[in-house]
This record gives sequence, C-alpha cells and structure tokens, in this order.
Amino acid sequence: MWALRSQLCRPEAEERTDSSKSGMHATGRTRGQLCRTRPTDLVFVVDSSRSVRPVEFEKVKVFLSQVIESLDVGPNATRVGVVNYASAVKQEFPLRAHGSKASLLRAVRRIQPLSTGTMTGLAIQFAITKAFSDTEGSGARSPDISKVAIVVTDGRPQDSVRDVSAQAQARGIELFAIGVGRVDKATLRQIASEPQEEHVDYVESYSVIEKLSRKFQEAFCVVSDLCATGDHDCEQVCLSSPGSYTCACREGFTLNSDGKTCNACSSSSGSSATDLVFLIDGSKSVRPENFELVKKFINQIVDTLDVSDKLAQVGLVQYSSSVRQEFPLGRFHTKKDIKAAVRNMSYMEKGTMTGAALKYLVDNSFTVSSGARPGAQKVGIVFTDGRSQDYINDAAKKAKELGFKMFAVGVGNAVEDELREIASEPVAEHYFYTADFKTINQIGKRLQKKICVEEDPCACESIVKFQTKVERLLQALTRKLEAVSKRLAVLENRVV
Repeated sequence: MWALRSQLCRPEAEERTDSSKSGMHATGRTRGQLCRTRPTDLVFVVDSSRSVRPVEFEKVKVFLSQVIESLDVGPNATRVGVVNYASAVKQEFPLRAHGSKASLLRAVRRIQPLSTGTMTGLAIQFAITKAFSDTEGSGARSPDISKVAIVVTDGRPQDSVRDVSAQAQARGIELFAIGVGRVDKATLRQIASEPQEEHVDYVESYSVIEKLSRKFQEAFCVVSDLCATGDHDCEQVCLSSPGSYTCACREGFTLNSDGKTCNACSSSSGSSATDLVFLIDGSKSVRPENFELVKKFINQIVDTLDVSDKLAQVGLVQYSSSVRQEFPLGRFHTKKDIKAAVRNMSYMEKGTMTGAALKYLVDNSFTVSSGARPGAQKVGIVFTDGRSQDYINDAAKKAKELGFKMFAVGVGNAVEDELREIASEPVAEHYFYTADFKTINQIGKRLQKKICVEEDPCACESIVKFQTKVERLLQALTRKLEAVSKRLAVLENRVV
C-alpha cells in the first residue's frame, strides 16, 4: 500500500458487533459516512499551461475540491496549499493560509489558469523550497505529520523533473503524479514515489479526472470503528471495515436488498439454475495488459459457481466496434474448461459499442438456441472502461424488462450514468466502479457473494463463511511471514 495510507490508516481486524456467536451472511454493504483524517501537509502542484483549456482547468478545480471535502482541515489537522504553474510558478495560497475547509474551497474556486509553458521541474522545486519550507510552518510541525504533493499535468515538461523529484522524496515528501491526455508517461514515472504503480495515475481527458478523487479520499481516511460507535443501521450484525461497515445476519437469516434488515431463510435447500453471460469491453482503450486482468476477473467469478447442466452455465461475449460471441451458454460443462476458454480469448481492440453489445445480449445470448434454459435465472455482467459510442438506453431497458438480472462494472474512464442505466434495481447494489484495473479483483469478491445470494441466499451461507475464514487465515499467514522476514533481517544485520 501507499506510504500515505500506511501513515494515515490504523490497521485493525474486522470487528463484529453482535451478541450471537453463530454464523452470518455478509453479503450486503451499507457505507457509513464518518471518516477521520490524520494531520497532513498536502500541496497540489497544478499545471495550467496553454494546453489546458479554461473549461478543463475548471475540472481540475472540482477534483481538488472533492479531495479537500474529505479532509479534516485545520491549523492542527490537515493543511492544504496550492502551487499553480505554467512557464512561471505562482503560489495560489500557502499551507498556513486557510484554517477552515470553507475558506479553502472558496480559495480554490478563485484560481485562474496561467496559460503559458510547462515548467514542471521548476514547480516541484518551488514546492520543496517554498511550499514545504519552515517559513510556511511545515518544519515546526511534528515529524510524524505526512508531507504529500499531488502533481497534475497534461503535457511534456520543458525542463527536467528527475533530479528535483528525487530531492523532494529525499526530504520526506511523498509524490503522486496524475497525467491527463497526451501527457508524457515517462515524466509521470520520474516524478512519482515508489511503488510507482500506486503513485502514478492516468486519465484520457480532464472530463473524467474527478473519478480519481475517490482514490485520494480513501487514502486519507483513517480506519474508524463505526460499529463500536453505533453509527450504523444494521438490524442484527455490524462488521467494521476501514471508514465504513457491512451489515450481516445471524445464521438462519439472509440480508434483505436494503443492506440493513434480515429475513428468515426458507427450509428449501440447494442452488437454483443460473445462466450467466459476461459482456466484456475489448476496446482499444483497455490495453493488452489490462485485458489480461479482465480475464482474471472473469475467472475469479467462475471459481465461485456450481458449474453443471442443472446449476450454473456460463457464456462469454466480447465487444469493441463489433460484437463477437466467444462461447455460448452450455458449451462448457466444467470450471476448468470455461477458465481455459477465457484465458485463450484474444483481444479485439478498436471502438466501444456498448449499445450494440447489449442488443446482442437481449436478442441472442439468453435464447434457447444459444443454450439458455427455460426457468433458469438470467444474469448478465457488463464490463466496460469507457463511454459508449452508441445509444445504450433501449437495449438496457429491454434487458431488465425481460427479467435479466444486470450487473454493470466500470473501470477508469467508464461513465457512471451509463453504468446505472445498465444496472438492475436496486441500482446501488448492481453497479460497481473503480478507477484502477489493478483493483477489479475487489469488485470480483463483492460480485462473487452477490451472484451467490441471487442463486439462493440460504444455500450460500456456507460459501460466505468459508470465504471469510480463508481470507482471515491468509491475513494471519501474511502477518506471520512478515514477522519471520523481520527477524531474519535482524539476524543478518547482526552477522554483518
């Protein structure tokens, strides 16, 4: 995890608030709103060169404001400064200037673009010597207070950034690099702290930069035990998680769609028949390395299914500028064969015709001639990373009218309004979004449980309990291995 996260978050074991010691379902999620942040000195270094149009610069200001909204701002809490740069550097306001969130947000709204060149190295040097200087009060603060700089740029700098970025990191400043559009990605890597995959972000345009605010909001959030404080609406069981909580139910009950209340299980047993079709975006913007992550995501879901002629069947459709059925429902009868077919799927590239893909799903994928079974529940999982180049509303509406249970998964530049249009009701439980392909496995885990519950909530209980137990065992094993590594390192130092 990020150095920032390790400093801001207190790792705690998952807490369960309930008098019962019996089993539970943890298949629904209700997010609490309470989140605290530890004191941090945060400086935004923002590119406003001539390549950044005024309307795009307004999007950057919205991004800054959304991150600030999630912070505990104050002289003894988190302080925020902004450095604006183009050919020259302008300090919009220093760390010590604003003691409240409201005044910070007003100051951000007043920032205007400079509209000249792109001297990114000069701006980072300014952050070192001025923005984080003792005269700004940064040196007088406790050494435990994090120093974080978030650099936002959309072009190739006209000066060097490598050496000055190394100087900043040597002084304990954690650097994040956000690139937009035609940015030079090598420059982003030269700026960012290690590990770079967690400190470098890229978006295709300023219109979607706001999506990255979630990443930084979560990073600044300290773990808060909302179950212990009673800040939850769970009827039976509350499970604490970082800055949030999950409602669950005692053994013999299932969680209702509101994510809070519980229902007694019926006496019936066994899973119902489910026909599941994946509708996968294979457009050019996904990129080959991320397409491999998508295939792992699919197989992560397949691993949890009871694949057989009477239980779960799986089909796969890929789309870009055209639609291609990879394999229909019922072609493969084992998880092993399905997963092998997924791994062998080739990447289409080209455009993003999500509407055409949804129409194909409606007209073909769940027909008897394509292997669908009368009476089986029909589930579609749509995965996309960008805005559709055609109209999706009619096909999305038709799928839900036909009774298909539709899940929408978006990554990166996916448009959340489109995801909500695709998703079944209640929409909040059927659409998922993440800014980074590397985190889609977390969505996979949530979908595993969601699909399991759709098949048969009560039959699912043992699966959920097993998954939870395995996760805890893996966490315990990881902690043990880390402890052994530390002891070995100490012994090696003594030998030297």
